Amino acid sequence: MRKIILASLAVGVVSSAVAAAFAANTSNPDQLSPIYGVSLPDGYRKWELVAPAQEAAPLNELRAVVGNDIAVKAYRDGKLPFPDGTVLVKLAWKHTQSPEFESASIPGAATTVQVMVKDATKYAASGGWGFGRFIDGKPADRAQHETCFACHEGRVKQRDYVFTKWAP
Repeated sequence: MRKIILASLAVGVVSSAVAAAFAANTSNPDQLSPIYGVSLPDGYRKWELVAPAQEAAPLNELRAVVGNDIAVKAYRDGKLPFPDGTVLVKLAWKHTQSPEFESASIPGAATTVQVMVKDATKYAASGGWGFGRFIDGKPADRAQHETCFACHEGRVKQRDYVFTKWAP
């Protein structure tokens, strides 16, 4: 029993450390999101796809959500709430018609990269999630970040505040 308790504590410490590393993986405070202090995680463009999405008007965007290994495992296992250390990144582009194939859509100009980091202790006031919204690699202003949790809380609280469902 003692080994199980110690192992559980170790997993919790490691998960919190992973989330903290992703939440502040930069020494430049100008690269941290206001309110939550989240940064763009290193190597996120190589993460596994969780799901694509298309946003209708007024945003008219194509989106892709990718997750770190902890996020992907939680999705595959159907685990809610997501464990600490989960990081989800949503990439968004303007929805553009392909010039080569009329019925196809392609990504146009990049619009935002949005990040969610799970750390139930650090972000207890926002359902255990820290949020970051980045435009051209720089954090969006504070007003844009103030809308993050309110939208998630009002619409997907029952899914641990996460909109994106796994696309097998």
